[in-house]
Amino acid sequence: MPPDPAARPTTPVVACVGAVVHDPRGRLLLIRRGHEPGRGLWSVPGGRVEPGESLEAAVQREVLEETGLRVRAGAPVGRIEVPGPGVVYDVVDLACTLLDPDAVPVAGDDADAVAFVTAADLERLACTPRLLETLRGWGVLPA
Repeated sequence: MPPDPAARPTTPVVACVGAVVHDPRGRLLLIRRGHEPGRGLWSVPGGRVEPGESLEAAVQREVLEETGLRVRAGAPVGRIEVPGPGVVYDVVDLACTLLDPDAVPVAGDDADAVAFVTAADLERLACTPRLLETLRGWGVLPA
């Protein structure tokens, strides 16, 4: 008798957000991850959506925690699934607007560094897997 497909274990899905934030010069906000997954790699700020939290509230909280910057969440720019150890991260990236364009980012929480980068900078950085091609595909690469 074949196995019942409904009896197969499913991989837990973790809801996450990412922030696509450009400064007035068109540079993209990136953080260097201080913890796994992706420790030491550059990525957009973001993280898990807490229970009962909207995507917009989650992305605004994550950007503030990781960079000290306040943003207003806008429309989603894309969605990607990232396999992790025993989970799948379902990441929705949202376009975000800086509330204070003159504010200077400061690494905090899960980030050990933070920077606004150009497209040329992005090409030279050790980034999380598929970051560059994903951002290119969504049309949100920095200037």
